[in-house]
Amino acid sequence: MVESLAVYFTYIIEQLGYFGAGFLMMLESMVAPVPSELVMPFVGFLAAEGKFSVPAAILATSVGSVIGSLISYYMGYLGGRPFVLHVGRYLLLNKEHLEWTENWFDRNGSWTIFVSRFIPVVRHLISIPAGLGRMRLIPFCVYTLLGATIWNTFLLLCGYKLRQNWTLVQTYSHELDIVVLVGLAVCMVWFAVARVRRVRAVAAADDR
Repeated sequence: MVESLAVYFTYIIEQLGYFGAGFLMMLESMVAPVPSELVMPFVGFLAAEGKFSVPAAILATSVGSVIGSLISYYMGYLGGRPFVLHVGRYLLLNKEHLEWTENWFDRNGSWTIFVSRFIPVVRHLISIPAGLGRMRLIPFCVYTLLGATIWNTFLLLCGYKLRQNWTLVQTYSHELDIVVLVGLAVCMVWFAVARVRRVRAVAAADDR
């Protein structure tokens, strides 16, 4: 299935150029099952062959990511959860993944919009709870643009440097997912420990 998707995505990019790459990344930022790991490395391949400009490719795909995220944001903001679930079932939306993402956003706040661009599955869904929670639009767009641009650029450069090694590019991108998840878990544990210590310190001060 992955191989079939890769062939389909590369055909779209070859036929539609920057617009095709931006369109696929728009879908990737929604709930559609379009992995950026299958899109951006091939954009890098084409850039390495002189068919794409690196800055223009980054711009096109980052704009696509922001547009897709805004569509998901307004699905939650205007339609609410019932609408999201109704539309999402046609795009293979996993209800359990959505619920987990909603809870994670509720616990950690707006900064998760940036962090989530580096986390598999979550990056497809995080814009929906931002809309449901009525997050302010400008910070949402800024966090989304920064996170998407960094992630898209990384995958594009992998493809640029390793265009003859598609399997190797995919392997490294998945390993990065694991590294990011471990790093995120460490940060969350550190934050929780620091918070508990602050609460205990305040309580001890009050007892005095």
